[in-house]
Amino acid sequence: MKEKKTVDEILREEFFKERAVVLGRTGESVARAIDQLQRLGRIIEQYHNELQRLDQAPPEADPERREAGAAKERVVNEINVKISQYNQLWDHAQLRYYYLVVTREAMGLRSHHRVEEIYRIPPRKKQLSGE
Repeated sequence: MKEKKTVDEILREEFFKERAVVLGRTGESVARAIDQLQRLGRIIEQYHNELQRLDQAPPEADPERREAGAAKERVVNEINVKISQYNQLWDHAQLRYYYLVVTREAMGLRSHHRVEEIYRIPPRKKQLSGE
């Protein structure tokens, strides 16, 4: 025969379920922010590859060199726009990570080593100079 739960046991169970949901949502928001950072990082890397390709273009005729210079300037500007977006997203990811740690601590979880391993936020990026 199944024992009937007390009101305290039912409330405690509900409380733990709610804690798990809150912690899960907070972790998911960090993971989404990191995923967005990584996607934007790959886009920035593609622009860097384009910039390298332009740098390696043979300097044949003067008009082509001017066009390559203008193209390089456009790519550098686009990279800097993307880096600015990346760094704003980085700030967002750091805030989400902070919320996760605070939420864990509010729940009595003091060790965050696994959290640090799971939610590694890539470093900020520096703007390019005019090159």
